[in-house]
Amino acid sequence: MLLSEPQTTPLDIGFRVAGLPVRVSGLFWLGTVLIGWNVCEFFAGGDRRGVFVYLAMWCAVVLGSILIHELGHALAFARFGQPARIVLYHFGGLAIPETWGRRRHLRPAERFLVSAAGPFAQLLVAAAVILLLKGAGMVVPFPFASVGRALGFDEGRGFASRQALALFDFILYVNICWPVLNLIPVPPLDGGQMAREALETLGVRDSGRIAAGIGMVAGGLVAFWALRQGDRWLGIMFAMLAVACFQELQRSPPWRRWN
Repeated sequence: MLLSEPQTTPLDIGFRVAGLPVRVSGLFWLGTVLIGWNVCEFFAGGDRRGVFVYLAMWCAVVLGSILIHELGHALAFARFGQPARIVLYHFGGLAIPETWGRRRHLRPAERFLVSAAGPFAQLLVAAAVILLLKGAGMVVPFPFASVGRALGFDEGRGFASRQALALFDFILYVNICWPVLNLIPVPPLDGGQMAREALETLGVRDSGRIAAGIGMVAGGLVAFWALRQGDRWLGIMFAMLAVACFQELQRSPPWRRWN
């Protein structure tokens, strides 16, 4: 996990969305391809050239979804009087106040809302897509199959093509699974930052160290579960986050939020 703005590269792309400056690091595409390669191979079904069609779809979905996530943060910053810019890098994104460190001027409750705005923006997108599919009488490729069956999402017409199925599968996976993981209370994920700000709002002393302790336990549990499920990427990521929380507990001053 990056804790600061990544350096520029010759392959960076810049544009503006809703008046906010956006920079997409050249390494963003590499990270996105690495994460999505296996699922794209699955949908391609052995068609080597077809893999690249699915990879293009996957990259477009990830780009749009992470951009929506960071727009949630940035627009929340703007709501509280702090213009921000967005940077997308190899494993995520950042919404950075124009003057680094100014987010500390916000009250804890405002910082909580800024942290929550990103994942909830993605969940709203997922809800809109589910309503669209159900309204059209289509099946919904919900990423948690048992939950989908219980909600009747497996009832309806199938998709006209495998590409259409893959597109909606990608959209719902990225905009449900990723924000849910991001809400786990492990710093520096949004859930960890929300836990810290909630404790501070309640007047709890040493909220940063308590949030780091919660993150160490939560991160370790998720890492253990993921490795038991055979998900090495997720297991390694949360194990690293848990170790980072443990290291923060050894430091003084305690963990501080970085954007």
